[in-house]
Amino acid sequence: MYRPLPDFLSLGQSSIHGVGLFANFAIKKDMTLGITHVYDERFENNYIRTPLGGFFNHSESPNCTIVKDGDFLKIKTIREIEP
Repeated sequence: MYRPLPDFLSLGQSSIHGVGLFANFAIKKDMTLGITHVYDERFENNYIRTPLGGFFNHSESPNCTIVKDGDFLKIKTIREIEP
């Protein structure tokens, strides 16, 4: 069965903006959570957004960052995250 998000993440109401990503389990620092965008010149801003990328919200005190890995943008934790 297709799962757009890893088992350790779920969607929930975000106090920042609409719907956001939430940890189902404790997540360690420096863990790559998945691909948020794929480079493709044919699309607006040259990227295709994945389901994971559609729910990545901005925060004044972030627990994740975006890292470039070739043609991919990935979300990576910058501190431990509790459920």
